[in-house]
Amino acid sequence: MNFVLKRDGVFFVLEESMYQKVSTDMDFVSREKETLAFWKENRVFEQSVALREGAPAFTFFDGPPTANGKPHIGHVLTRSIKDLIPRYKTMKGYDVLRKAGWDTHGLPVELEVEKQLGLDGKEQIEAYGVEPFISACKQSVWKYESQWREMSDRVGFWCDMDNPYVTYKDDYIESEWWALKTIHEKGLLYKGHKIVPYCPRCGTALSSHEVAQGYHDVKEVSAIARFYLKDGSGTAILAWTTTPWTLPSNVALCVNAHETYCKVVSEGKTYIMAEALVPSVLGENAEIVETFSGESLVGTEYEPLFELPVNFRGKKGYRVVADDYVTLTDGTGVVHIAPAFGEDDNRVGKTWDLPFLQLVNTSGHMCGGTPWDGLFVKDADKPILEALKESGKLFSAIPFEHSYPFCWRCDTPLIYYARESWFIKMSALRDKLIAFNRSVNWIPETIGEGRMGNFLENVIDWGISRERYWGTPLPVWMCDCGHVHVIGSREELKRMSTNCPDDIELHKPYIDRVDVICPVCGKVMKREPVVIDCWFDSGSMPFAQWHYPFENKEEFERRYPAAFISEAVDQTRGWFYTLMAVAACLFDKAPFENCVVLGLVCDKDGKKMSKHIGTSSRRRTCSKSRARTRSAGTSIPAPRRGCRRASPARRSANTSASS
Repeated sequence: MNFVLKRDGVFFVLEESMYQKVSTDMDFVSREKETLAFWKENRVFEQSVALREGAPAFTFFDGPPTANGKPHIGHVLTRSIKDLIPRYKTMKGYDVLRKAGWDTHGLPVELEVEKQLGLDGKEQIEAYGVEPFISACKQSVWKYESQWREMSDRVGFWCDMDNPYVTYKDDYIESEWWALKTIHEKGLLYKGHKIVPYCPRCGTALSSHEVAQGYHDVKEVSAIARFYLKDGSGTAILAWTTTPWTLPSNVALCVNAHETYCKVVSEGKTYIMAEALVPSVLGENAEIVETFSGESLVGTEYEPLFELPVNFRGKKGYRVVADDYVTLTDGTGVVHIAPAFGEDDNRVGKTWDLPFLQLVNTSGHMCGGTPWDGLFVKDADKPILEALKESGKLFSAIPFEHSYPFCWRCDTPLIYYARESWFIKMSALRDKLIAFNRSVNWIPETIGEGRMGNFLENVIDWGISRERYWGTPLPVWMCDCGHVHVIGSREELKRMSTNCPDDIELHKPYIDRVDVICPVCGKVMKREPVVIDCWFDSGSMPFAQWHYPFENKEEFERRYPAAFISEAVDQTRGWFYTLMAVAACLFDKAPFENCVVLGLVCDKDGKKMSKHIGTSSRRRTCSKSRARTRSAGTSIPAPRRGCRRASPARRSANTSASS
């Protein structure tokens, strides 16, 4: 028996033999393999794409993984969901963009290559040679590509992996250069000397969204130290800190001018602290002998905790200052100030013209003539407290547990450290970011006003520069005459240079061999010797994958914004945020309309599976998990009713999410 199908006025005869009865046995894996073989043999995916050419567009953005890390079961879940809606939209007659991408720059790649080459840190990289190191990074990027292809095929994820966007390609980088030049022209790119979250092992600053991905609960020891007044009275100011390693760099103590402080006697010793906190610190039997305002303490001088060979360069330290950030919620109401190691400390230091003392080097080790030189800061806490105890300057050491930021790639404790960095002024775009966020159909919707919304309400400027090697070079050239020039294309680079090769590769060290001539004074300028945050690469994919604006302008405009994206919940402060941030700098529309946010697949210890800490499953495990995933089913919350009714593509996106 034959069947007749009518389509677009044409009749097709379908033979009964084309359809096989669905087996009732439970051997799902064998049947899936047969289906995969059929798809491959008949190029079904490719034909489905060709069949929809010229149809209304429906855009899917694929968040780019790093191919030098193995896929794990978490990726099985995300790729299953990513396939669901684009497949449905293709069946509904849309031309669906399903372009794969690879994130190829940054610390994830560099750290893997360091391990392969037996290197440890920036000094050894530079001794090995930046050029061969960059070459090794480029080769490493594709180490596990075959495993990603195999896993994607096995879970039935249809995506064009033969023509992916690759973030290290020169066309992609050139589009990012255009973006950075545009951002600079809008007055949003600047260089600042700030306290930044800094990884001492990787030797570079990190951004706030990177920091948000690396918190661990840790047990440490806080301290209340005795800072004896310089008048010889034996009275000591009690000040609290959670970072004893910063005490050698102390230059001031800070009180709140509007709060009440007191002189109090306890166990025969006289102290100065906030009156409200006396019971919690000294107990009910302490005797308050005098009260006064915090403002009256300003200018009081005290003896340093340690005798160190420091040079304040004519500035006055070891005195009491005041600032409203000091609260009475815990501690003593007096905060020790080390302007090199804390955002508030640094701000207070500038306000009061305090000395700048940084007795920690860029590798996170004590330095500058302290007795603990060479110790990593976290290892210095214990001997510093012991020294204070021996000198009678330690009032108490209090164990506590708190959430502390670690490097999201190498798991080294971060320190807040004064560095010169380049920033994008995201704080100036806060309202635009919030508006973008509210335009998105978040599934579940609590992400929009909760995790994502809260992050955007408190958004800070994006520290975009990285003191590393394998990444998109920051296209900023500076001249001794003071001129700053941001180059936005290869054509502009060649026009301003005397020796730029036609086939210049836009990476270190090649780009730094090009002499760029200052348009103001005619001298040779120098490029800022940094690369940019690899998350900027990821956030630029909507336009950089097309080499926009240099070509494919119409295709970009047809495919922007994405109708659908999906990743796990950790990407709210990763890829979801950087898509939003870059788009807010450049465009007037949010980069995506609908976002399905998934939970995390955890390992046996209940922790998120991760490539960089080695908890990813083997390929065999991933391959066999498909049948279990399908049989268990995946539940997606229904989208909000009445949202995004402006176009058929948007209406169908909502329908498909609940199908």
